[in-house]
Parts: sequence; structure tokens; C-alpha cells
Amino acid sequence: MRKYLILAFTLVAGMAAAADIETSGFLDARYGQALQNTPDVDSETLKEVRLQLGAVWYQDLSTLTLRSDFLYDDVVTTHDEIDLEIGEGPVDLREANILFTPVPWADVKLGRQILTWGTGDLLFINDLFAKDWKSFFSGRDEEYLKAPSDALFVSLFPSWATIDVAYMPRFDADRYIDGERFSYWNGTEVTGDPLQTERPDTWFSDDELSIRVYRTVAGWELAGYLYDGFWKSPQGFDPDSGKNTFPELTVYGASARGALAGGIVHVEAGYYDSRENPDGDLPFLPDSQYRFLTGYEQEIATNLNGAAQYYLEHTSHAEETRHVLTLRLTQRLMNQTLNLGLFTYWSPSDEDGYLRPSAVYKLTDAWRLEARGNIFFGKTNDTFFGQFEDSSNVSLAVRTSF
Repeated sequence: MRKYLILAFTLVAGMAAAADIETSGFLDARYGQALQNTPDVDSETLKEVRLQLGAVWYQDLSTLTLRSDFLYDDVVTTHDEIDLEIGEGPVDLREANILFTPVPWADVKLGRQILTWGTGDLLFINDLFAKDWKSFFSGRDEEYLKAPSDALFVSLFPSWATIDVAYMPRFDADRYIDGERFSYWNGTEVTGDPLQTERPDTWFSDDELSIRVYRTVAGWELAGYLYDGFWKSPQGFDPDSGKNTFPELTVYGASARGALAGGIVHVEAGYYDSRENPDGDLPFLPDSQYRFLTGYEQEIATNLNGAAQYYLEHTSHAEETRHVLTLRLTQRLMNQTLNLGLFTYWSPSDEDGYLRPSAVYKLTDAWRLEARGNIFFGKTNDTFFGQFEDSSNVSLAVRTSF
């Protein structure tokens, strides 16, 4: 770890000496504790120090961006080597890309980058870019839910719409729950055993393509989406190898977002075509799904914002439907130096849920303190949130930015 810290501070000194480079960063320390002991998983969910360094170099014809985290993690000590794909090890490269405009009607960004689109608030239908669920559930900052992608991202600007194309030459899976930090439901029981997977990883063969076409009409942003790739988390199973798999997936979707009755409303839908199981009759592969999401957000009172969403997931051939309701409340106090937040998921069909309370206090422009919770509950262990009930945790953090 020491050699990576030396490298980090060398980069800081080098960037600070370059007057034409905009630099930024932070030092963050976090500790997380499970609310109850589970035999298979460490009761400490977080015990880490993170240094992030970032630099943006603006040139006449291009912009270069570099942002990386240098991490000491005392919970997961088995990953001494750097693995940028799963985000383990002492270095996590968040961004390393170049942005340029080859012609007036197109922008191109090439390299490692954070990609996102869609209308949902912590619910995703047409955003099929990689997510980091271990970070999200353990109490890291919400920005770490979005994992980086190695991609070519092109924006085209014809007169009738904007077209975004993201091409990932090799599959970028989610950083999914795999028994490390959190137990999971394996089909028969909740376990902390390492999840064994077969991951598509051949360059330019196991690739992904995401397309968004959008424009604003009468104050409403309308969008259409296409994704061609794989299920982002291991949804399939190979009985011959005994490993979980990432079956092929195509998604067609659309969304709308605009002002209504003093607030903002959004609607989003998508059809998940599970190409390896078109008839839904293969027991070890996921069935196709229809997904729908709608939400509304508004300022309820001075410095108090509220947002609610309804999400539906209907499995085509099994005729199974999952419903999820979310609520976000954000209260700003003490001249907006203290932010209190609560985000809740509740599924009336699965009879499970997830609460994310938070308190963030800004001591100065540079220093802030945080307290967060990840509280899971469920009637049974085989539902999405119910499987994590024993992994409920709280965390504390201090961060200084520069």
C-alpha cells in the first residue's frame, strides 16, 4: 500500500505544479458496523481510508480527465492486487478519458468514464451501465453506486434530436453482491460463500451497445433507448459448471420527463428481451420482463423536498409481478449546513423493504461529517431486500476536500 500512497502524493505535487491543469480531490475515512452478527460475513462492513485525486487538462481541441482513488481497506484484505474491473485492491481508477469534437455536430469521449441516463431516482430501467451494489449497501457516498465503464461515448447533434451512443468493447458487469461484505440468497439459503461466476470477457466479442435518442417537445424531454449486451448481474446458472452466468439481453425503452402541478414528473418503461430464453421455459435462465416506472418530486415546504416513485416489474411467461414504492425526503437545516435525508424502498408484493437514512453536516467548505444507515427487512429470505436483513448496518465518515 505504501508504494501507492507515494505514487498518489507524487501525482498531487506534479498536478499542483502544472498551472494549466485543474485539480481536485478529497481524503475520506469511513467505518461501518453491522447491526447484528452473521456467521459468514465480517461484522465490520466498512473500515477504510480513501484518497481521491483528480485532474482536468483543458486544451484547445480536447479535454483530458484523470480521476483515481487510492484505498486502504481493512475489511476486504484478500485483494492486494489491483483489479479495475471489480473495483478491488488499493487503486480504483474512476476516470481516464479524452473528450474532443472532431466535427461541429459531434462530441467524442474515449476511455474510462462514469455513464448514466434515464429518469429514475435509485431505480434503473434503461440505465444499463455498471453499478456498484457493494458500495451502495455498505455506506459509501452515493456517487459510488455508479461504477466506471471503459467505453467510446459519441454524442451526435442533428437538427431533430440528440443521439448518444455508448460502446463498451468488453462487458462491464455490475459490482454485484458475491458473499464479500454481504451474504446473499443462493436459491436454497442465505450464505456468505463466494459466488462462482462465468463472466463474458472477450474484447470486441462480448461487447455492449447503448443508444439514447432524445429531444425536448413543449417543455417535456422525450427519449428512446436501446441496449444490446448481457444481464448486468449473474441471473443465469450453468448446471454443468455449477457457476452463475450473465445471459444475453436486449432492452428497448422510452421515457418522458417534465413539469406538472408545481413539480417534476417522470415516466419510464422498458422491455427486457432475454434472448437465450425466448419462450421462458428454461429453468436456469431468466425470463423476459416488462418494466415500468413513474415518479413525482416537489418542494413540500421551505428547505424540504419530497419525491415518490412507483416501479413495476412483470415477468412475461411466469405471469409474476413485483411492485416497489420509493420515497425520498430531504431537509436542509442550519443555513443549509446540515442535510437530513431518508430514502425508502418498500415492495408490497415481496413484503420487504430497505431504508437509507443519512445526516451530512458541513463543518466548513472543506470538511464534512456523515452518518448513514442501510436497514433491510423482509418477511422471507428469498426476496431481494429480505436476503440482506442480517446485513443491516450503520456507518460514520469524515471527509476533507481540496
